[in-house]
Amino acid sequence: MCLTSEISAGLIPIHGTPDFYNWNKVKIRYCDGASFAGNVKDELQNSTRFFFRGQRIWEAVMNELVFKGLGNAKQAFLTGCSAGGLATYIHCDAFRALLPTDSRVKCLADGGFFLDVKDISGKRTMQSFYSDVVRLQGLRERFLHCNSNMEPGQCFFPREVVRHIVNPVFVLNPAYDAWQVQHALAPEASDPQHSWLDCRLDIAKCSSEQLEILQGFRKELHDAISEVKQKRDWGFYINSCFVHCQSLNSWTWHSPTSPRVNNKSIAEAVGDWFFDRREVKEIDCEYPCNPTCHNLVFARPFKI
Repeated sequence: MCLTSEISAGLIPIHGTPDFYNWNKVKIRYCDGASFAGNVKDELQNSTRFFFRGQRIWEAVMNELVFKGLGNAKQAFLTGCSAGGLATYIHCDAFRALLPTDSRVKCLADGGFFLDVKDISGKRTMQSFYSDVVRLQGLRERFLHCNSNMEPGQCFFPREVVRHIVNPVFVLNPAYDAWQVQHALAPEASDPQHSWLDCRLDIAKCSSEQLEILQGFRKELHDAISEVKQKRDWGFYINSCFVHCQSLNSWTWHSPTSPRVNNKSIAEAVGDWFFDRREVKEIDCEYPCNPTCHNLVFARPFKI
């Protein structure tokens, strides 16, 4: 089962691997803007009435799936990409509770470990954005870990959420997440002189000073997953690629040219972890050390 950040989300986007190739797959459409966590009857904003029912959507879909056979599954895997990765963290334990206690049930969050970091102008762009989401959709009450001493947006970051997850989770994230570099670390609003434009589009064009900042961003991720490192049944695969969401495409998930860490593709590492063949806690070396990475290159924007 998978929850993606784009217009749609799906369950188990697993391509051509011996471990998962013949599994039943369910794809859940994502549209609520808060990783299926909101439950506000109506909200009036600038004379416009909004309805945020992500939590109820999640529950309705799960009830339907349980009725159709999920409740009898011997093995189940909740996965999600980007905002769907965040949804995977948020709903992992609830998903596990739907299945028999003797079932093997685990979760995989792909590209969803968003960081609470300062951008290049010194502002906390992501925290501000998340605070707006939390306020708009009334999420403080949804998260028991969200106390009065925390900024509203802090409650929504995976670093806080994972501390309270019981079920095993696999964290799949690039150290230089392309979406986060472009929207959290160096958003356009923080770069009025466009000095980061080339770097944001192509990591190979980053200056030495920019690469130093990116290495600091990588360290922030390593520090943020410190809780995960201590969880015995959890796993992680942090490669040194400039990419976002690696489980949705066969060329990054499992192919002859897919990224590798310690000579393991992502699919091989996830399979080893899911079936308890070995402990998987892989951290890659610093960019540009890994020649197997598929680093994204974005087109330069232009005006018509």
